[in-house]
Amino acid sequence: MSFNNYITLNNGVKMPQIGLGTWQSTKPGEAERAVESALKGGYRHIDAAVIYGNQREVGAGIKKSGIPRSDIFVVSKLWNNSHRPEVVEADLDNTLKELDTDYLDLYLIHWPVPFQPGPTLSATRTRNDGSGESEVIIDTEAPSIAETWKAMVSLLQTGKVKAIGVSNFTIKHLEILAKASDVVPAVNQIEAHPLLQQDDLVAYSKEKGIHLTAYSPLGQNITGRPPVISHEIVASVASELGATPAQVLIAWGVAQGYSVIPKSVTPERIQSNFKQITLPEDALKKISNLPRTQGRMRYNIPFVYNPRWDINVFDEPEEQGASRSVW
Repeated sequence: MSFNNYITLNNGVKMPQIGLGTWQSTKPGEAERAVESALKGGYRHIDAAVIYGNQREVGAGIKKSGIPRSDIFVVSKLWNNSHRPEVVEADLDNTLKELDTDYLDLYLIHWPVPFQPGPTLSATRTRNDGSGESEVIIDTEAPSIAETWKAMVSLLQTGKVKAIGVSNFTIKHLEILAKASDVVPAVNQIEAHPLLQQDDLVAYSKEKGIHLTAYSPLGQNITGRPPVISHEIVASVASELGATPAQVLIAWGVAQGYSVIPKSVTPERIQSNFKQITLPEDALKKISNLPRTQGRMRYNIPFVYNPRWDINVFDEPEEQGASRSVW
């Protein structure tokens, strides 16, 4: 059975619970083929972003699928170099042009971190610590993320977006928005998987009516640390259920109430990920208990990127050397 569940967001917009992620789909033609394959196979939710560098291919894949645009839920994100309120709509217009569409179903602030404004998505400089490595230039003169959010709210009146939200925001960041605007983000897209369950953020989001989308639901391999999907307990549960480890982790995310956006560029895996399974209670418990034996793990921490982002986003131990926090 394939997924056909929908989530109703806090403004009444309906979002398919399973989508295709397009992060790291960077080889020529890769994203276009993946999107076309996904849509022809039943997906109706595509997650994109200008920083992924493939939005033109995503748009081409949507067109080639033959599925009416009105049947597809398209998500994209405001990048960090466009946080100043006066350029927010221009960034959206650029994304609409790249995707070859008149509107987005959901537009997110990608990170609560402002970069140096200008045409370069992530302008860099050499770090001053003698390492010879680079860091992204943070826009220290940028206004608060609350002002960026107000500009996002104004987009709702343009007809270019149906819903707005955020990504990689903590409770602290969401509280900054709440003090500045009555418009609550419809979605917060976060890294979420069994090793990063974030119970406080989940409870807060439920209370405020903010839906959570899980990115990297299978973990990541960009850090060199084992992804969640490689753990023996996940493989064991998958074997018992006659499922793939990816199907188990996607089902776990669905059981938490998340929408889930696994990334793949392989047609067979794209369709396999869309096959719905339900985890029995004992299997759900085994997966939820993974941190007891494997430890807690956040894979996506900008302070350890290269180029580094010199900012504390999540207050993780790895970020304590950052010179500033989100404001």
